This record gives sequence, C-alpha cells and structure tokens, in this order.
Amino acid sequence: MSASFEIESSTGSYRVEVQRGSFAHSLASFEKSAVVADLFFEPRFKDAGAKAIFVEAIEENKSLDASPALIERMRASGANRQTQMVAVGGGIIQDLSAFIASVYMRGLKWTYMPTTVLAMVDSCIGGKSSINVGPYKNLVGTFHPPEVVLIDPDVIETLPEDQRASGLIEAAKICFCRGDEAFAKHMAAGPSTSMSADALEQVIVNSLLSKKWFIEIDEFDKKERLLLNFGHTFGHAIEGATHFGISHGIAVGLGIVCALEFERGRSVDYSGCARVALLEKHLNEMVRSSPEVAAELKKMPMDDVIQRFESDKKHGTDFYALILVEPNGDVVLRKVDRSSETLAAVRRAIETMIERYA
Repeated sequence: MSASFEIESSTGSYRVEVQRGSFAHSLASFEKSAVVADLFFEPRFKDAGAKAIFVEAIEENKSLDASPALIERMRASGANRQTQMVAVGGGIIQDLSAFIASVYMRGLKWTYMPTTVLAMVDSCIGGKSSINVGPYKNLVGTFHPPEVVLIDPDVIETLPEDQRASGLIEAAKICFCRGDEAFAKHMAAGPSTSMSADALEQVIVNSLLSKKWFIEIDEFDKKERLLLNFGHTFGHAIEGATHFGISHGIAVGLGIVCALEFERGRSVDYSGCARVALLEKHLNEMVRSSPEVAAELKKMPMDDVIQRFESDKKHGTDFYALILVEPNGDVVLRKVDRSSETLAAVRRAIETMIERYA
C-alpha cells in the first residue's frame, strides 16, 4: 500500500508520499543535497553510504541560540542558494531545519523525511517552524513548506512505546477536531502502541488528509487552523514545567484532559457525547503507556505550570485563548476573561488531571 497527495499553499503545492520501505532508497538519492539529520540515524546513513550534518534531537537544539551553529555548519559544507536542503528526523529536527531553510541565504527549497509517528501524522505538513527562545517554547518561527514530504511507516520499528503514543495522541486530536467521520476512521484503524506498520499507514493518511483541510483553508493560523491547538495551551505548560520530562504528544494528551476538566468545572456536561467518551478512553490508554508520566506529574511545580499557562503566546491582555469542547463534541475557540476565578478553575482542572494520572 502507498499513498500520494498534494497540499496547496501560498507558495505553491507540495507532495506527500507515504510508502513502506522507502527510507534507505531515499537516503541514497540525496548525494547533492545539504542533509540535516537526527544523530540517531547516523548508522543508517553510513550503511547507505550517505552523508549528513547530524544534530542531537533535544529541545536545547531547537532554539534560537543553537541555530547559528547549524547555519555555520551549512556554510562550511558549501551550501548555497541553489542547494536543496533535506531534513531527516522528528519534530525537533523538522522545526530547526524548516527555520534554517527559511532564513539561510533568504530561503532554500527543502525536503522532509519524518521519522517519528508524531511528525508523520501531524507536523510534516503545514509549513510551520517553531523555535524556543530561552525558557519560552515555540516563541518564534516561520511558514516555509517543504517541496516534498517522504514518509516510510516502517521507520516506527525503531521507536519506543511512549513515542508511538505521542504521535497517536496528536492524530486523535486532529481527527477529533475535524469531526465525527475523521475520528471514527481513526478509531476504526485500531490505534495502539503495538499496531503494525500497515495499520499505522491508515492512521497517517487519515490524519494528514484531515489536517490538509485545516491548513489549506487557513494556512497562516487565523481562524480554523487555530482549533488544532486543542490541548496545547495546557500541554505546553505541562511540558515546560516538567523540563520536557513529559514528551510533547503525551503533554498534549494531558492538556486535552485539562481542557475537558476545565469545562466540566464550568458545568459543561459531556455525559451524552459518545465521541468525547471515546476520546478520553483512548487518551487514558495512550498516556498510561508512558512510564514517566506519574513520577513527572508528582514532582511538577504547580506555580510553574500556572505561570507558563498565563504566558502562552495565544492569550490576549484581558483574556485567555482556549480551545474547548462543547457538549456535542464540537471544538471551539473561546476567549475566557482573565480573572482570579478563571485561574482558579484552570488550577482545579490541572489538579484533577494530576489526580487521575499520578
């Protein structure tokens, strides 16, 4: 099985190809490109006789401070305006590479090969880069779509269970935001951390086609695409307060739980919504597959979480911008008044989530 489709953007269309077993063949074809790759894959590059600039995939390297070093390495390798850049790795490598590709000599064309479930089902399309600045996550970035995205689901064989769970949570979020049909397809594929590459391919294609609608109708995050931040406002705060001890996808899952509990605290009743119940059951399975969650939540400083929540870049001066769920399961953007009452409700929602998983 393989799939191929086009994503439309303001700079033109780009192609997404999903094909099992394509990873090694692709590496060998990048001889004249400037390749930036996750250090984890260095042995695979050697086996394929391919070269790359290797970067350790840690949050500290997805930062404005770390970017100049990669730019210097690109220049030393001879990269010029005509050079095609290739990124091989998960979200950290993608963010760093997309940002560099957008600013290096005022912009390079680039190709992306995602190697994590999260990147395959979500971040590989949409063209956004998100770069950390000091203690602030994803504070700066650009829109610079790749020319082509090459996905090989067989690469998941190298991933631990919690990384698979992270990606499946993001896929569930996207499909839930898209609506009943997309979410039903996601669940029908039997998403689990032990699923086969064949089954994962179905999840990847459904998730990306669901996201395709958002990014084509609202490429620059002005309206509909903002709904894909579901779980992220709480999730980024949790991720940062644990110093990334809880991975991004898992933190988003916890953030979705917080968003639901926040609304329950404001008397929203989900008891009649089967889609919300199914989402929460799925999230429980995914979150509990990550062994570090309970310990990280127990030691997470609540004041730090709240401070990070309040400083989220999506908020306004007099409101909190939150992606919430209505009683029928529809996802909506709400501007909730900044007040001591609202912040107390936020704290209670986070505490309820901690009680569930710690």
